[in-house]
Amino acid sequence: MAEAEVGDDVWGDDPTVAQLEQQTALLLDKEAAVFVPSGTQSNLCALMAHCQRGDEYIVGESAHTYRYEAGGGAVLGSIQPQPVPILPDGRLDLDRVAGAVKPKDHHFAQSRLLCLENTHDGKALPLTHHEEAAAVAAANGLALHLDGARLWNAAVALGVEPRAVAAGFDTVSVCLSKGLGAPVGSVLVGSAPLIERARKWRKMLGGAMRQSGILAAAGLYAIAHNIDRLADDHANAARLAEGLDELDGVSVQARSTNMVFVRFPDPVALAEALAADDVLIPVGGALTRLVTHIDVTADDIETTIDLVAKHLLSAAPPM
Repeated sequence: MAEAEVGDDVWGDDPTVAQLEQQTALLLDKEAAVFVPSGTQSNLCALMAHCQRGDEYIVGESAHTYRYEAGGGAVLGSIQPQPVPILPDGRLDLDRVAGAVKPKDHHFAQSRLLCLENTHDGKALPLTHHEEAAAVAAANGLALHLDGARLWNAAVALGVEPRAVAAGFDTVSVCLSKGLGAPVGSVLVGSAPLIERARKWRKMLGGAMRQSGILAAAGLYAIAHNIDRLADDHANAARLAEGLDELDGVSVQARSTNMVFVRFPDPVALAEALAADDVLIPVGGALTRLVTHIDVTADDIETTIDLVAKHLLSAAPPM
């Protein structure tokens, strides 16, 4: 990062940003790419590139682009979301997707886009689901966007190249942080005309940066060195799930790729006790989501299991 050659990316002349965009587009077998500060902005740029004011996008009811991005599509793009159910295995209910497409009638918002997410809650969706979703989209005149913030995890879990996960989508958003370890940034890939529109929306949304090659250099390192090592995160998550599930009072509800969903008897008290030992876990809701990543080692996993066991034992009522 310190040695990155930089320019002014607002004017399109930062060579390191250009290299990152070219490399990511090549990796995902797309025509063009644009570097953005965050996954939320990347997805929003995609929505606005695909849809006009008053149009509609169809999306899973618990998908990130619908539930966790502050309603940006509706507020800033004037794009109506149409949520549909997500099945327990993370797939969209494609029958409900087809049923949600609006008729060509001025009473309705125009259905323009179908959004998928892979991984979803850590679940790597099979590529057959992508193909089925693409067929539904094509039959109903919809474009197709993938929120692939963790596409890299899906590729490793499925044993395929990243471009196989991206295949068939008009636009794909991928994250450079999370498991890949870059400090910041996402990349949106797609056709040259779509990415050109997205680049304009990036500017309007405040995402065009000046000497951002410093950040792009970290992204280049991440995609060159840190994709295959995601298998370590998956193994650490599996060990974490195994160790926690052996503890009395703890119930692991699900484990997929690098995510573990677990039910603790008193998550608030446990979080406070673990924080005193420099182990931080999130608090909120009946389930606690634990995510392994590049900064979590196998030794950290064993430490966490041991500390959870210690604090649960100390919190147990005397016999």
